[in-house]
Amino acid sequence: MSKERFSLNKLFNKRETQYVFKGVRITSQVFWNLFLIFAILGTMLLFFVGGAGAGYFASLVKDEPVRTYDELLRDIYDYEEATEIYFADNVYLGDLPSPLERREIPLEDISDHVINAVIATEDEYFFEHDGIVPKALLRALYQDFSNAAMQTGGSTLTQQLIKNQILTSEVTHDRKAAEILLALRVESFFEKDEILEAYLNVVPFGRNSSGRQIAGIQAAAQGLFGVNANELDIPQAAFIAGLPQSPFAYTPFTSQGEVKENMDAGLNRMRTVLYRMYSQEYISEADYQEALNYDIRENLIEPRPSSIDDYPYITDLVRSKARDLLATVLMEEDGIDIEDIDDPSQIALTEQRYKEEAARLLQRNGYKVHTTIDKEIYDAHQQVVADYADSFGPSLSGTRTNEHGETVERQFLEETGSVLIENSTGRILSFVGGRDYSQENYNHATQAERQTGSTMKPLLTYALGFEAGVLQPGIITPDTEFYYPPPDDDQEVNNFEGGHMGIITAREALQRSRNVPAVREALKIPHEFRRAGLEKFGLGEFLPDDYSFPHPSSPLGTLEMTVEGNTSAYSTFANGGKHIESYLIERIETSSGEIIFEHDSEPVEVFSPQTSYLMVDMMRDVLRSPGTAADIPGYLNFTADWAGKTGTTQEARDYWFIGFNPNVTLGTWIGYGNNEQLSGSYSPRLKRLWANMANALYEVNPELIGPSERFESPGGIVQQSICGISGKLPSDLCREAGLVTTDLFNIDFIPTEEDDSLERVNYVRVDGSYYKALETTPLEFTNEGISIKEDYFEFAGGDFSDLIPDDWEMIIPDEEAPDNEKTPDELNSLEANRNSITWDEHHEEDIIGYRVYYSPEEGTEFRLVESIKWDEDFTYSGSNGAYYVIAVDVAGRESSPSDQVVIGEYVDPSEESDDDDNNDRGNRNDRGNRDDRNGNNENNEDEDDDDNNGNNGNGNGNNQDNRNNNGNRPDDDDDNNENEE
Repeated sequence: MSKERFSLNKLFNKRETQYVFKGVRITSQVFWNLFLIFAILGTMLLFFVGGAGAGYFASLVKDEPVRTYDELLRDIYDYEEATEIYFADNVYLGDLPSPLERREIPLEDISDHVINAVIATEDEYFFEHDGIVPKALLRALYQDFSNAAMQTGGSTLTQQLIKNQILTSEVTHDRKAAEILLALRVESFFEKDEILEAYLNVVPFGRNSSGRQIAGIQAAAQGLFGVNANELDIPQAAFIAGLPQSPFAYTPFTSQGEVKENMDAGLNRMRTVLYRMYSQEYISEADYQEALNYDIRENLIEPRPSSIDDYPYITDLVRSKARDLLATVLMEEDGIDIEDIDDPSQIALTEQRYKEEAARLLQRNGYKVHTTIDKEIYDAHQQVVADYADSFGPSLSGTRTNEHGETVERQFLEETGSVLIENSTGRILSFVGGRDYSQENYNHATQAERQTGSTMKPLLTYALGFEAGVLQPGIITPDTEFYYPPPDDDQEVNNFEGGHMGIITAREALQRSRNVPAVREALKIPHEFRRAGLEKFGLGEFLPDDYSFPHPSSPLGTLEMTVEGNTSAYSTFANGGKHIESYLIERIETSSGEIIFEHDSEPVEVFSPQTSYLMVDMMRDVLRSPGTAADIPGYLNFTADWAGKTGTTQEARDYWFIGFNPNVTLGTWIGYGNNEQLSGSYSPRLKRLWANMANALYEVNPELIGPSERFESPGGIVQQSICGISGKLPSDLCREAGLVTTDLFNIDFIPTEEDDSLERVNYVRVDGSYYKALETTPLEFTNEGISIKEDYFEFAGGDFSDLIPDDWEMIIPDEEAPDNEKTPDELNSLEANRNSITWDEHHEEDIIGYRVYYSPEEGTEFRLVESIKWDEDFTYSGSNGAYYVIAVDVAGRESSPSDQVVIGEYVDPSEESDDDDNNDRGNRNDRGNRDDRNGNNENNEDEDDDDNNGNNGNGNGNNQDNRNNNGNRPDDDDDNNENEE
């Protein structure tokens, strides 16, 4: 029983065990089957979710183009970089202002501390991942879908680079998906160092000490601590590396460049960066503690003025000129030639499009623009204007239209513009754009176009006149009444002060800046020649489209141009007749040093070296008395071979002086921005300002501004004697009249004809002035002289008495003596002395002589014994007897005899018969001699000039001597006859 029980138990136990194992086996199979089911379901779900996720991802990036390596390279490195401006000789001026300041720098020039700080803070697995970190992405995805309060982000440096350079900063799933795709692609194309370098040049770092936005590690290092990126220490690197997370929250500066009172946010961020650097073993504990104690605020730099602050006129001008030059380069690259486009509107659109593109490139590409401006000279130039502030004219109230089209009231300074050009190269060494950029940011040297006044005369009339052969310095250019040609023939050409100077040479006309000769002589130059000349001077951009220009009034400076344009044109005189275009930009380089533009001068021959030298010599005289700038040499502290010209516009709204020597040309202008009239002594004011500028520039560079060299004759220039009345070769009459002058001539245009403008005439003096004798004027009361032929000066209508210069004493005006058309009154001032008679000048102005009559005794007929001319003493000495005098006027009319006067006592006829006979014979001889002399004079009227010279001697003096020697004095017969022989 017990055995059976034992067996049963054993069986039961065995069976129980079998049941247990069977149950376990069944359970495990169930679980396994369930696992397989769930595994399959899970796998299916995973594939489903993955597929769905992949599909969703694909849908997000379906519009994103697959970029090639070249496209990614272009997009990643397409970031804004500040364009740098340089003075001459590679002296740094500043950056061209832009919304964002950035400077590209290679990775090897960046401090390791910066790299370590960025890696530790922004992407600790940078050197391990392939562009993304999946764990970080899942975490960010979870936080996004769960709407977690804390968003840690999941972007690597590669993704941040993509976001900054290719995509936008918007927070969307499709942007994030595109970012992941592009990050993977970038990692497959670029090395880690390339990605890191691009990131450090792109990422924004807030503001610098001047309040301007900055990006890139180099701009951050310089803008915050005043060092280069390779000089940053650990705390500086940590502070900067913490900025990109929130640049404007962490930046230490306000938009005005002031240090924030509360910098806690930025300093806390710096501490976080330092801890991560320490925890990742980039720095030691000692470095960590030392960096925590670093005083960031104390080591921030002071605000630095930008180029627009220190050199606003240069900055604006460089921006404008560099844009235009780049636009030209871009058009050339695209094969576009503006001259091939006929439609003006299309030309304008094309130029505008390329200028806009050039402006954009200047903001982004980080060019280096090298200018011609000499920093020291420029600074001295500006200082002169600042120091002259109290000497300028008064400020005026006026109105101007603002940028919104509104008329606003404002004060207008008397402005100035000035340009200094190196003649041999055309380089603009310096300029003055104005007195106060903050009040009027308008460049009066290169931008403002003003009328040029008389500074146009040398360019348009004299230089081109010399070149055309219609003028030379010694040629007569009459300053007389003159009217413009039709249709303005009712309008007279006026000189600045009114009146006329008469017969003057081209040299004197320019020296005194006379308007009439400038207009009169310019009209002799062919119109096409004048217009082409202005274009060769580099003034084509200022010429109106109207081909009728230049107009008759153009020599007076009605054409508007800039100070730069006018000064550049004048440099032609110093360059031997060749115009070299002025320029400001020497070259433009890329940030890597590749030259994309370099200036190349192409001289244009405007006129010959001979014309150039003649103009230089004439404009030297402008700085000598009586020249319009004769006071300037007295203001200068040094000597040089200066020449130049002043210019005043109508109603004195502008005043100019442009002076040049062999090295440089300095042009200066003053006027009001609203074109109001200048007040006070504006002429000496401008000339003193010009001289102050020259003196200051000389102090900076004496050899440049005050060269010892002088302008030298190029050959082909001769000294030629000419007759000053006509500019022709001197005739004998011209020499006799003392009118021979000597001046410089171009050997190709020396005169070949002899002067024929003069003739001999009989003349008298009436009321203190000389006149030609009338046909009825008695010859014994005339002198012989030299006059200008009646028809020689047609412009004077035959009357040129007002044209003759005061020092031409030997020239008798072409005007007949005035006749009062009445018989002269009786002379009532005759008196007798012991052995002579005297009388006073007749009270009538047209009396030219007196006839003396004598009678030895009562009852004896009076006879003529002497004729006394207007230029002789009114006295007669003779024998005892009675005398009376008759006055003769210019027309030959005689007055009634004067009262008789007696010398001594009458002689009894019987006692004095022998003496009477002798006297009669002597008197008859005297009358015969006088008749012979008159006859000779009448014959000489019909003879040639040469015969007149031989018979009549030297004009006034000889005739007067002859008349004195031939006078019929009764007691001097023998002496008279002897003199006659």
